[in-house]
Amino acid sequence: MCAALSLERSSGRCAAARRRVTSMSHRANSAHLGSSLSCIEILDMVYSCADITAENAAAALRDRVVFSKGHAAMAVYATLEQHGLIDPAHLDVYLQPDTALWGHVTRTPHVPALDASTGSLGHGLSLALGFCMAHRLRKRPELSTFCILSDGECDEGSTWEAAMFAGARGFDSLTAIVDYNHIQSLAPTREVMDLEPFADKWRSFGWEACEVNGHDAAALHTELTRSRAGKPRVILAHTVKGKGIPRIENTVASHYKPALACDLTEA
Repeated sequence: MCAALSLERSSGRCAAARRRVTSMSHRANSAHLGSSLSCIEILDMVYSCADITAENAAAALRDRVVFSKGHAAMAVYATLEQHGLIDPAHLDVYLQPDTALWGHVTRTPHVPALDASTGSLGHGLSLALGFCMAHRLRKRPELSTFCILSDGECDEGSTWEAAMFAGARGFDSLTAIVDYNHIQSLAPTREVMDLEPFADKWRSFGWEACEVNGHDAAALHTELTRSRAGKPRVILAHTVKGKGIPRIENTVASHYKPALACDLTEA
């Protein structure tokens, strides 16, 4: 069940999350800054639409979110903070000794809203399907599962095996969102493994597919709240790697280099 959209509130949360991600990266000298900054609006809208609260976070039956591109963990932690689903003190000691939060998303009792440990790319969609199957077996079809993928991991055969299964079984409770920032670890996606025609590939596997500006909260909200139509749905969200810090926007280097002190005033 998706809360009514407030663009102003969403914009404020996303701005705060970007500042938090930048400060975490700088303090911890942590990589994956660009990958984290590109998916902030996607995460904010997913956690706005998923029925996950501080009160039901530990419940066995609720909506689920699988963040498959687990290397961009900072974005998840910062978004959970904005939605009241994590103790901010954990973010203050990100990647420090005795931390609960590591550089790839790790399920921990300290953060029950985290549904899966991820970062081994290409596995997240299969994990999400596991939640969908559990909901179906427990006769809870109203529960939703969201899976956020990177564009680069769509090179993986395991992603397409899961996509084929989801389409064949008509898992319309599943929504996949691809953070399509067009840059993977070492080069633009079109140079490594061109994904296009991307939407048509998903449709051929039995999915509904659409393309949106991944930094447009209203467009994301519209697609995330569409009525189910008997098929899984994928949203190809075109984004800017390193969004919010001009120095690193649309650069391969943003995948590896941490935030600098000068970036703290840009985000």
